Amino acid sequence: MSKGRILVAEQNGVHVLKFLGDVRLTLCPSLDQYLNQATEKKHFKNVLIDLTDTQGIDSTSLGILAKLAVKMRKQVAQVPTLVSTNNNITRILLSMGFDKVFTLMNKLDQTLPPCEQLVHYGCSEQEMQEKVLEAHKILMGLNDKNQEAFKNVVSALENQPS
Repeated sequence: MSKGRILVAEQNGVHVLKFLGDVRLTLCPSLDQYLNQATEKKHFKNVLIDLTDTQGIDSTSLGILAKLAVKMRKQVAQVPTLVSTNNNITRILLSMGFDKVFTLMNKLDQTLPPCEQLVHYGCSEQEMQEKVLEAHKILMGLNDKNQEAFKNVVSALENQPS
């Protein structure tokens, strides 16, 4: 699998994220920071996440996306959109219950605006551990199946020394 990257753009209050390659936890601090800033903007409307060129995505990245969906539902009463043409990725999204908190599409009906690479935001090992823990707790909150699947991960992370 190719190393993961995230491209971003904004057009008329809609933020577009294009995930490329194998998207892993090393991108999560940057992704989380971008999404936090985007949702706080005055003219924020929605988010479109294009996974059509995503080869793999880990649970921490999915947790950050779930955090976005929960925040948007509370903040702007909107549902973000995920586009996936990869059956394996779509199966993961469905198994996590993302169809309950996102609009899932299997094709991109529009041309994306020009995107630029997401600026990499580094963080300490402690901050990374906190992001991973937060992401998995959010995934657990989506449904009972996730609660069961991630309870041991969350327990192990909570019991790690700081």
